[in-house]
Amino acid sequence: MATKVFFYTLRPYDELGIAQRLAPQLDVEFGSTQEYPTLENAELAKGYDAVSVTPCDMSAPMVKRFHELGVKSICCRSIGYDHVDRETARELGMKVANVDYPPNGVANFAIMLMLMSLRKAGHILKRGEAQDYSLQGKIGRDISTSTVGVIGTGRIGRTVLQHLSGFGCRLLAYDLYPNDEVKKIAEYVPLETLLAESDVITLHTNATEENHHLIDTKAIERMKPGVTIINTARGKLIDSDALIAGLESGKIGAAGLDVLENENGLYYYNRMGDVIPNPELAALRSMPNVILTDHTAFYTHEDVESMVRGVLESAVAFEKGQPTRHDVTDL
Repeated sequence: MATKVFFYTLRPYDELGIAQRLAPQLDVEFGSTQEYPTLENAELAKGYDAVSVTPCDMSAPMVKRFHELGVKSICCRSIGYDHVDRETARELGMKVANVDYPPNGVANFAIMLMLMSLRKAGHILKRGEAQDYSLQGKIGRDISTSTVGVIGTGRIGRTVLQHLSGFGCRLLAYDLYPNDEVKKIAEYVPLETLLAESDVITLHTNATEENHHLIDTKAIERMKPGVTIINTARGKLIDSDALIAGLESGKIGAAGLDVLENENGLYYYNRMGDVIPNPELAALRSMPNVILTDHTAFYTHEDVESMVRGVLESAVAFEKGQPTRHDVTDL
């Protein structure tokens, strides 16, 4: 019997075609909606074995509602799964999965943000739109003479380091679990040392209770004056108020942010013409030394296909009682 998966927020312009191609190969039947899951539209998933969601509200009430409808697993179409109340899922006997995807997309996007931030590309482009082609205020910094600190050396962080090794910059790394391959190209140091000696700091770790606001006022105080901060991982890793204060004081010279602490209800929505009640977003958008992208570091053809495939594979594995590397139920 085919495994049945219901997709929420399935995008018709990229994910749908991939799901239509892969589902028959994996003996999966699927339904979908472009809407985010709510207590009201959860009924759409009745009769399905699994639901697939992007980052959204999957708090206890939502998890319980899907359980009442007979859904047995929640398969996230994202590496992050902190939006799912896994404790409730475990209590109800539901499984939770994330996905992975080739690390090159996010890694190279992070490096792009580093280069753009160091060379003030965002500011230069905005001034160019106003036909201001003067040089004053546009002088940048070469990454090759910089020290880059990478926090988190999993698949993406490791790829960032591997690709940066060709730029000739000094590379520092911090991770609770050092990697032997990374040791060949970077120096593992305590977090305090990385913060104090890096010209660029880039984050590549999942959000957990332990590292919530890893970058806070105290961490920023330890950093070099004019440091550049890059975040393509999770918004919760950075205390937004501390970041803004650091930018306003000049302690932080630039930031390249693909994620924000309070991005739920913002990214992936068309909010054109709306008054957005997000003071952090407004403050950051006003700063010429901040580059904001809307959680799109992952967004390549290769990565999207990998995410859809991962959902289908996990749903099938859960239904058959087989192990899957994407099972995060008990992590």
